Amino acid sequence: MDRYYKERFHAQQNLIRKTAPLMEVNEIIEKVREELRKIIPNAMEVCILLLDPEAGNYTSPLQCALYEQPVNCQSCKRNRPAVQKAIQKKKAVVVSQSEPVRRMDNSLVAVGSEYAMPVFVEDRVLATISVVIQPLTRYTRRDFFLIRDFADILGNIILNAKRQWEITQDKIRISRKLNHLTPFVPGSVRHMVDKNPELLTLEKERKEVTILFLDLEGYTSLSSRWPETQVNAIIEKMFSSFVDPIHRSQGDINETAGDALMIIFKDHDAKTNAINAVKAAFEIVDQNRAFNLSLDPEIGAIDVNIGINSGSALVGMSRFKGLLHTRMTFTATGRVTNIAARLSDHAKLGDILIGEETQKMVAGLLPVYPLGPVSLKGVKDPVLVFSLLRSPESKPVK
Repeated sequence: MDRYYKERFHAQQNLIRKTAPLMEVNEIIEKVREELRKIIPNAMEVCILLLDPEAGNYTSPLQCALYEQPVNCQSCKRNRPAVQKAIQKKKAVVVSQSEPVRRMDNSLVAVGSEYAMPVFVEDRVLATISVVIQPLTRYTRRDFFLIRDFADILGNIILNAKRQWEITQDKIRISRKLNHLTPFVPGSVRHMVDKNPELLTLEKERKEVTILFLDLEGYTSLSSRWPETQVNAIIEKMFSSFVDPIHRSQGDINETAGDALMIIFKDHDAKTNAINAVKAAFEIVDQNRAFNLSLDPEIGAIDVNIGINSGSALVGMSRFKGLLHTRMTFTATGRVTNIAARLSDHAKLGDILIGEETQKMVAGLLPVYPLGPVSLKGVKDPVLVFSLLRSPESKPVK
């Protein structure tokens, strides 16, 4: 008796071990069939019928020893008396005289008894598992227990595999949608949603970020002097020259508003985010200088003013829900974002202004010029401001 229970235990553990790494439902079903055929000596074939109406979407025909060809168990087993009775009665059933199996060439294959058992998940019948044995042979008590053990394990395995399939389908659908929206969705957001589709429904989380705002000086004057289409072409060409430097520094272009851009650096620790933002800012300034040299002298130079600030922000999806439509955008909100925007407004003549927290993280890496406490529009208290490019009165902070 001890050996019998040990055999059942080892059979269960062996099945769990062999199906654990499998993700596809078909692979799991095939492995269960294979293991049962090994341990039921008289088995001709093991058949598993999924009752899920969507099963045809995530399963495919499997090779059947009875038919000697791949067979869709979803259609075959529904017509067999043992399976039908097991589904109706919600308990194991043995049909002692099974009908011969008619193959595609019209030949008949004699079979013995068929034992069918429902596979439950909680109180729901998810599938049936049936074993057809050789003619003139019988099931043993051991066979019944082993089939029942496998049925107990199979339900949760199939349910988990189906859930994984559904998650994969969600990822595919979202990925297809994002592929169409690629130019409008930040790269890191696409990667995050691809890994975790539930991101779209999650609340914002607090993260250490660095925000960079850039604003074009003289845009209003330019718009008043030149045709709208020409101004738009100039701005698009200039901003396009900034895209590669931003992405090289692992920033996400979050918002555009006419003559301004908001860029978020959030994928690393606080210091790395700050350094990446400053690196992007210097590359943008270099690109801006080169771009100005290509402009018609009558248009004149267009300066890019940059504000950078570091700190804690709420990062994630903002949802604006109306009766007819919901608008979603991925952004970072809070004081850190507001100050970065105000710093870019305060900057003049193509300067790069940074806040105190950013200054602390880049100190010693490059010259930083203190401008002292500055009152910024929309910010209650004066803010310590630093320039990365110029200060006529101050010496660089070491």
